[in-house]
Amino acid sequence: MLERIPPRERRDLLIAWLAISIAFTLIYVRGGIDVMGLVFFFVMSLVTVGVAFVLHELAHKFAAMRYGYWAEFKKDNQMLLVAVVLAALVGVVFAAPGATYIYGNATRTENGRISAAGPITNLLLCIPFAALMLFGGGLLAVVGLVGLRINAMIATFNMLPISVLDGRKVLAWNPAIFAVLMAASAGLLVWSLI
Repeated sequence: MLERIPPRERRDLLIAWLAISIAFTLIYVRGGIDVMGLVFFFVMSLVTVGVAFVLHELAHKFAAMRYGYWAEFKKDNQMLLVAVVLAALVGVVFAAPGATYIYGNATRTENGRISAAGPITNLLLCIPFAALMLFGGGLLAVVGLVGLRINAMIATFNMLPISVLDGRKVLAWNPAIFAVLMAASAGLLVWSLI
């Protein structure tokens, strides 16, 4: 599988993963924290936000490749900088780290399925994080809650039927699947916030 991810794409994914993790770490440590706390929140961000983002993008890539298209993630340096600066200055993360570009003329069905692959991956990642939250205890429960919340947020945001987001393409392909994915994403997000 790794041979299907060229070195430039690996670099872009790694840089975006680190930038997003730094942005979320800055949110968690607002108001000051010791070095051990900083390390904990950075590692937690790598595991929760970073994994959610990377697997979401790779799901798009490999779904597209399944249909015979070349697909590749490309980072957006400006948006990565905006994410880190906003987190540091305002305490808000707006993460649009880049996108997976698909080369070829995908049909509406293929495009819908490729677009659905990212949010579905985030919904599947909610399962182990929810298990950690419910059965882990202590720090593991915290990581589980954050992982559940982040994956639900990413899925819900990406399922919005606007602009270039996944939801628009899924809705154009299959309104019933769009409704199920949107309801599942929003439901998990609300549950994680209660």
